[in-house]
Amino acid sequence: MKSIRTFLITVILSTITLVVFLSALNGYKDSMHKAEQLFDMALVDKAYLLSIVFSLFNENGYKPLSESRVINLMQAKHPEIKGNDVFMFQIWQDNILLLRSLQTPKEPISDFKTGFQNKNIIGHRWRIYAFYNDKLYLWILTAERSDIRYVLAENIILETILPVIIMLPLLGILIWILISYGLSPLRKLAQELGNKKADDLSPLPVDQQPVELIQVVNSTNNLFNRLKASFLREKRFASDAAHELRTPISAIKIHLHNLTQVVPEDNHSFQQLNDAVNRMGHLVEQILNLNRTSPEQYISKFTEVDLYTIAQEVIAREYQQFAEKDLQIELEGKHVHINGDPFALDVLLQNLLSNACKYSNNGDSVRVSINTTEQSVELQVQNSGPGVPEDQYGRLFDRFYRLHGDRHDSGVTGCGLGLAIVQQIAELHQARIELGHSSFSTGLSVKVIFNKNNVNTRDEGRNNA
Repeated sequence: MKSIRTFLITVILSTITLVVFLSALNGYKDSMHKAEQLFDMALVDKAYLLSIVFSLFNENGYKPLSESRVINLMQAKHPEIKGNDVFMFQIWQDNILLLRSLQTPKEPISDFKTGFQNKNIIGHRWRIYAFYNDKLYLWILTAERSDIRYVLAENIILETILPVIIMLPLLGILIWILISYGLSPLRKLAQELGNKKADDLSPLPVDQQPVELIQVVNSTNNLFNRLKASFLREKRFASDAAHELRTPISAIKIHLHNLTQVVPEDNHSFQQLNDAVNRMGHLVEQILNLNRTSPEQYISKFTEVDLYTIAQEVIAREYQQFAEKDLQIELEGKHVHINGDPFALDVLLQNLLSNACKYSNNGDSVRVSINTTEQSVELQVQNSGPGVPEDQYGRLFDRFYRLHGDRHDSGVTGCGLGLAIVQQIAELHQARIELGHSSFSTGLSVKVIFNKNNVNTRDEGRNNA
């Protein structure tokens, strides 16, 4: 069921149509039966009337009238009656035809038996009534065509049913309007839920909701409360765990530094221990960054920031690690101002540059580009390293996932949270990320595309650094 409104309209209108159809069918049968009775009563009345009229206008003592006399008599007394093929009659006495209507056979049109009969005469089906006047010793036979009677009855019945059928489309429109109005609180509730931000877990108001939606709103509010409590527990756990781990890690680093007085720094076991401690410290810092930039808990207001300036600051701060690997890093583009959080964007670019540096070989190149299009602003970081297979692009954003596992070919330490943090910050700024091949012969390209609606550009000329 894709639409409640469509379902309700279809069911209600179908039910009404079915009821109207059954009522019309039953009414048609009942009306046809009553119409048949009315026509039969009219046929009986005509027989009685003919009996009376014949006794008044017969001047020959109940003797048969000639054809010309019948015509003259009917036209003289009833000039509007010219004879037709719908009604006919006969008057008999002692098997002698005294009078008949025009175009009526001279043979008896029915048996001389009181009551109704149905017979085929002159190519049509006729309804015949036979009446015997025992005072005048006359048989009066009156007949009407059955098909004409049915047509007249159907026309009368259809004229009563037709307005109901015509009203069905109007009734459907009225039902559609009423159901749409009745579902408006549900539509309003959906709009309120859709307008909620990712970090807004406040309960929905219940006092103005219809009775049918109170249970839904209460269930939704209970879900919000459970989610809020879960997020707070997760935040406290991540924050407390990271902060608690900082102290022992710092102590271990101090002891390692002191051990350099006893153990040579090139000792293999010492290097492994030192790498493990550095990796643990990096993991703790990444967990803290991930916790700070969580969309559900993020409450900082966006300000206007310059992506180019942030890129310059991050490159200057991280330049030492690039110099240690003899990497060539360049920044190109222009000053572009967007609405965002300076700290989060700093973390985003820092993680992108850190990945580009880690997974590049000595002497490779890294390029940071900031460009604008008619609909977006693009922040792109490329390197000329070994790159990543395309079938692994989707998994790069999974938390704690590293290509080839912990023992990466590059030999560098990592925890697999860098791109997960980048993706989270991008979603926070309503941006999307595209992975692809770099413009170098090898390597990976990570492009963060900010939507035009969230961008305020100011071109201060193209720069290359």
